[in-house]
Amino acid sequence: MNEIVTRIADNVGLEPAVAEKALGMMLGFLQREAADGPVAKMIESIPGAVELVAQFNGEGAGKGLLGGLMSAIGGGGIMGLGQQLMSQGLGMGEITALAKETMAVAREYAGADVVDEVVASVPGLSQFV
Repeated sequence: MNEIVTRIADNVGLEPAVAEKALGMMLGFLQREAADGPVAKMIESIPGAVELVAQFNGEGAGKGLLGGLMSAIGGGGIMGLGQQLMSQGLGMGEITALAKETMAVAREYAGADVVDEVVASVPGLSQFV
């Protein structure tokens, strides 16, 4: 997982610790929101991803007024993840780059068909990847 985190940190322009947490949050989001079969296969295919999700899954979820409002009106989803990542200091460009890099890594380990199923099962995700 260290090689993957380093690659994402370098390609997105993040500190490795921030990249690791953001990657864990993104994978945790996918685990909660995507179709169960494909996302489980995808996460299990990426070395260290299961542990990363366990460490950071839900980190920052529902924190702050905006997070509470998003949850209250059912606006979690992709917007909720964006708010969580912004609370970690990421801007929209970095979030988009993180999503693209995460999916590129996932395609390498799980295959394009599995990743495409995951992306298609999450409303709004395709515009970021």
